Amino acid sequence: MSHILSRWTSLLMGNGPHREKQNIVWNMAGSFCYAFASMVLAFLVMRIAGEEQGGVFAFGYSTLGQQMFIVAYFGLRPFQITDGRGEYRFGDYLHHRLLTCAAALALGVVYLLLSGYSREKAAVVFLLVCYKVIDGFADVYESEFQRQGHLHLTGKSNAFRTILSVTVFLTTLTLTQSLMAACMAAVAAQAAGVLAFDVVMIRRLPGADMDWEWKRMRPLTGAAALLFVSVFLDFYIFSAAKYAIDANMDDAASGYFNMIFMPTSVINLAAGFVIRPVLTRLTGYWTENKFEAFKKTLLRISGLIGALSLLAVGLAWFLGRPVLGILETLLGEAYAGSLVRYHVPFVLVVLGGGFYALLNLYYYVLVILRRQSVIFAIYAVMTAAAVFLAPAMVRQSGIYGAACAYLVLMAVMTAGFTGCGWLCEIRGEKAAAET
Repeated sequence: MSHILSRWTSLLMGNGPHREKQNIVWNMAGSFCYAFASMVLAFLVMRIAGEEQGGVFAFGYSTLGQQMFIVAYFGLRPFQITDGRGEYRFGDYLHHRLLTCAAALALGVVYLLLSGYSREKAAVVFLLVCYKVIDGFADVYESEFQRQGHLHLTGKSNAFRTILSVTVFLTTLTLTQSLMAACMAAVAAQAAGVLAFDVVMIRRLPGADMDWEWKRMRPLTGAAALLFVSVFLDFYIFSAAKYAIDANMDDAASGYFNMIFMPTSVINLAAGFVIRPVLTRLTGYWTENKFEAFKKTLLRISGLIGALSLLAVGLAWFLGRPVLGILETLLGEAYAGSLVRYHVPFVLVVLGGGFYALLNLYYYVLVILRRQSVIFAIYAVMTAAAVFLAPAMVRQSGIYGAACAYLVLMAVMTAGFTGCGWLCEIRGEKAAAET
């Protein structure tokens, strides 16, 4: 058995000389697999199991499940991967993640108990919460891989776990036509993937110290608490329209809205590829007081995101109907006309996705400027707005109202982040000049 494990871990670790290249390639592969699965799974469930089951899956997987993933994740990945001095050991991060995963499961149960769902829907949604919480647990290993300089292991874990669990899920769903059975199989496959691609690999990294101390849990929680709350609120605002549809419309409506919401995943993925490479450069410009270079780079990236967003909106307007028609054809005759009628909401969602991409850039700008309190204040105000705005607009105009609510929330939040970003930049530059 030990010989097999040794061969397996050696295979995953790889022994090529071009580790940096492997890190880049496998990280992109893992990110793509994860994003692609998030985009197409709800579509395939609607195709195989029908619109009602597709709607239940869409909400459980991409909304509540993802919200509980954020609780499990607790915003600690950026902190862990930049902990180069070893302020906390891997064992500390691991046991802290066990606590946050338990909290995420408990919070999911509380939500479902208060939801008024049928037993079957509650059970399916809970299984999807479990699936996402296991994903959040895997992140502590993948973050450690990255901290130890083995980002390629993070990418491999993300890619192979996703392929394994999605394949098992779709195979079970096709054979049994039972969403419950498919979700149970997916949870089992996800757990097996964490064991095979994460747990056994961490032992190969000599820098991963498994020791831990209970007294370190409180300061570790405090170190990431504000970041966690901000990320949690960010996702709630982003998903407020979905929550409103789930509370005020039927499961089929959740499925249809998730379908027209799919382009936001593509926009966010593309924006990430544009934003991440310049973050280190922007940080360097700011810390070295190269303010003109900072502003020029920021304006250039803002313009690029704006141009790509306008292109996406133009494509959605002119090609949206044909694309939605193709999706209807792929779903089957029963769905004829079910998506094309949402062409305008589709365009509004794409525009909202463009705003969200831009606000993410200025979120990182405020992080670089160390203005976490400003970030939290924006999220707090927008959460209060989302709680009232999204349900009201959905009750009034259904899916069209949900798309409008999403667009308004993203536009206002973008205005807040960009305005505060530039104001804080001006103040920071002025303060540096006076010292």
